[in-house]
Amino acid sequence: MNAAVATSVFGVFMVATVALGLFAVRGRRGGEGGGGLAEWSVGGRSLGTVFIWVLMAGEGYTSFSYLGAAGWGYNYGAPVLYVVAYMSCGYAVGYVVGPLLWAYAREHGLVGITDMVAHRFARPWLGALVAVLATVFLLPYIQLQITGMGVVVSTISYGAISLNWAYFIAFAVTTGFVVVSGLRGSAWVSVLKDVLVIATLGFLAIYVPVHYFDGYGPFLDRLVTEKSEWLTFPGHGDSGLGQAWFITTSFLNSLTVVIFPTTVAGYLGAKNADVLRRNAMWLPAYNVLLFVPILLGMAALFVVPGLVGAESNLALFKLVVDSLPAWSVGIIGVAAALSSIVPMAVFMLVIGTMWGRSVLSLVPRWERRQKGAAQLVVVVAGSLALLLTYIAPNTLVRLSLISYEGMAQLLPMVLLGLMWRRLTLTGAMSGLVVGVGVVCGFVFTENDPVWGVNAGIVALGANLAVALVVTYAGPRERDERPDEEVLARDDLDAPAGVS
Repeated sequence: MNAAVATSVFGVFMVATVALGLFAVRGRRGGEGGGGLAEWSVGGRSLGTVFIWVLMAGEGYTSFSYLGAAGWGYNYGAPVLYVVAYMSCGYAVGYVVGPLLWAYAREHGLVGITDMVAHRFARPWLGALVAVLATVFLLPYIQLQITGMGVVVSTISYGAISLNWAYFIAFAVTTGFVVVSGLRGSAWVSVLKDVLVIATLGFLAIYVPVHYFDGYGPFLDRLVTEKSEWLTFPGHGDSGLGQAWFITTSFLNSLTVVIFPTTVAGYLGAKNADVLRRNAMWLPAYNVLLFVPILLGMAALFVVPGLVGAESNLALFKLVVDSLPAWSVGIIGVAAALSSIVPMAVFMLVIGTMWGRSVLSLVPRWERRQKGAAQLVVVVAGSLALLLTYIAPNTLVRLSLISYEGMAQLLPMVLLGLMWRRLTLTGAMSGLVVGVGVVCGFVFTENDPVWGVNAGIVALGANLAVALVVTYAGPRERDERPDEEVLARDDLDAPAGVS
């Protein structure tokens, strides 16, 4: 009976999610691109403050927030606060970088970072290369969202739905949704997701301490007295996640998140640069919610002790299933599932856009069918992630360790390249090769952290050093275009009347 009630609630909300996505794009044949790739991939560059806020909050608040944050809180404690730190700092960086990227893309008709680097260095093949590299670093996120949503669906069904079927449901709902609705549909569904996330986490933040500990006072007293190791660095166990790791990881991720292809998709969907500035000021408020699953993960230490390995990621849901009625379990499950669907949809959309615009467009027969090519790639990418979830789950999970650190190696090519004309293609490419090689070497030899710091920042330092040395040592590359055609500038610097 519990399984039937919870899964029925879940099913109703999934149907409503797809219907909302379809409604969002009904009649959208106007706007930039006339219903083509720009409308599908960046919402016709017409989304206002509210939609951009919920969309970008949705990208940052994924199934990791329900599963991983609680699991890290359960396993380690304090080090998990890096998530709150880097996202808040990243929004501050985005206040400056977001309008720069938006203005550059708007002026030149671009729809992603692959377009930007191709235009900056006047090499279409460079966009294709960056698309392939970014896909390698983004695909693990799709797999992890499929896994996260699958775990949620299986758990709230009280085991009635197997993990394999739950994975397929996650793939089918998200793929169908994103192919039809694009970025605009994701923004609309983000509103529903945020309402449910705020409501369910607000409820759990009060309910769990009161139900299990008679309030926050007794809970925090037990935490300080019995689990004090979880409240200081490097946290519980021999994790190596000390203060230096926390600082370097927060710094690296706060820079990387602003050029993450999914973040850039949110930037480019805005109707003007002021939307992005207002958004950057308000987004940190959403991070307050992240403290809830972290605290609940620590609460689970006393209620469901002994969880090991992947089981620790179920710390929060074990509290939910253990004590709440089936209908409320279903609603909380829907909030967690939508926290997978929205970011997974944007990840898939971005991969499709990069390939449709920068890779397949190099083939003459696909050049005028970029939207169709992008939608096809969405299905292929989702299918590949699903297949590997079944047959080789550890492959992508291991790759996910270098996702942020690997994506960080694009920082010199993207940000430095758009602000400093002297950077040469040879220098940027040399730095990228060295940076990716160093980070892969550290991660796959299990030397991350290295010397107590994030391996990605060591690799980024090597990347930047090589890029500068090669640029200054090599010949200047000739590019007859004026600076305003090559470099990005903040919209505040635009002449009066230019939007």
